[in-house]
Amino acid sequence: MKRSTWVATGFVILVALAAGGYGYWQQRSAKGVAAAEASSSAREAAGGSGAGNPARGASGAGAVGAPAVSVSIVKAVTRDQPVLLDATGTVVALNMVDVRPQVVGQIREVHVREGQFVQRGQLLFTLDDRNDQANVARARAQLTKDQAALADAQRQLKRSRELVAQQFLSQSALDSAQTLVASQQAVVGASQAALDATQLGLGYNRITAPASGRVGAINVYTGTLAQPTGAVLLTITQLDPIAVAFSLPQRYLGDALQALQGGHGEVQAQLSAGSEALTGKLQFVDSAVDSASGTVRVKAVFSNPHQTLWPGAYATVRMTVRTLADAIMVPQEAIITSQEGDTVYLAGADNKAVLRKIKVVYPAGTDAVVTGLNAGDPVIVDGRRNVRPGVPVVVRSADTSTATKAARSGPKEKMASP
Repeated sequence: MKRSTWVATGFVILVALAAGGYGYWQQRSAKGVAAAEASSSAREAAGGSGAGNPARGASGAGAVGAPAVSVSIVKAVTRDQPVLLDATGTVVALNMVDVRPQVVGQIREVHVREGQFVQRGQLLFTLDDRNDQANVARARAQLTKDQAALADAQRQLKRSRELVAQQFLSQSALDSAQTLVASQQAVVGASQAALDATQLGLGYNRITAPASGRVGAINVYTGTLAQPTGAVLLTITQLDPIAVAFSLPQRYLGDALQALQGGHGEVQAQLSAGSEALTGKLQFVDSAVDSASGTVRVKAVFSNPHQTLWPGAYATVRMTVRTLADAIMVPQEAIITSQEGDTVYLAGADNKAVLRKIKVVYPAGTDAVVTGLNAGDPVIVDGRRNVRPGVPVVVRSADTSTATKAARSGPKEKMASP
């Protein structure tokens, strides 16, 4: 009996719970339908104002009613713009001479010190010349002897002529006297040549500077036996003027040759950032282009009074390869680059933004040489990202000078060390 009562009670509870859940579900469904109807009504109202194309309607409203954008402009200008090439070159001496002795001899004295600047003809070393002095004395004595013999032969010839004239001597004896004089003259000539040779050899004991320049490391000392095929005594390097060799791209070969012929190939060289920059001129263009790198080797000469450039050092070189005449210049910051190409915005005559396609010919520092514009075109700089074609603009400032004051660095191309 009790068990039946408990079963009946449980059944009643389940029925009550089921009825409550069904009522709650109906209430939620009714609210959802009401919200959907309200949302649909709102969309219909919005669609009616957009003429059946909501996105297009919104865009059209923005284009027609867009507020004016505040911008600043810079007028494009025309000027001659140098095209510059940046490269890494190697400093080379115009003249570098290894000093060697011309005869074998012991060094008696060193007359210079390392690092000293010498002039052409200045005495560097003296060799032991005692043996050569003796040879000169011997040759001079032999010459004196031969000259005396010649004088005696000449006196004999004179006497022979007198005797022949008096018919006391035959003609054959006279001929013999003449032959003796000629033979003795040859002997004297040979002796004179021998004396000259020994004196020349004596002069080789004085080693002088073959060129002006700076003395490098001295490799010998007093008492060292110097030989023509032995070690270099020292090296003299010319430091002023000096040259820098570097490579030029093949496409600039014509410009380089023209600058070389005209004498206006200006080149600047600098050892490191912040150091003194020297200005020189192009002096040499190689006769062949390197087929592997597509470059041609060139050389520029610089005045180097303070030894700023040092042989063997790497230097940054900047060369004016040509000049773009009447180039149109605009600031690089005004250029907008996209997949479609380079463009700029102009402030039109009706104070509306005009999109203009351009082509960048050369970057020139903070400026750029471009085509597609005319001198005086008002190029939008500040605010260019906020405008669209046809949007009204308000010019708040204008720079009527140049596209920038610079382009002083010019367009640059990087080249590796030759």
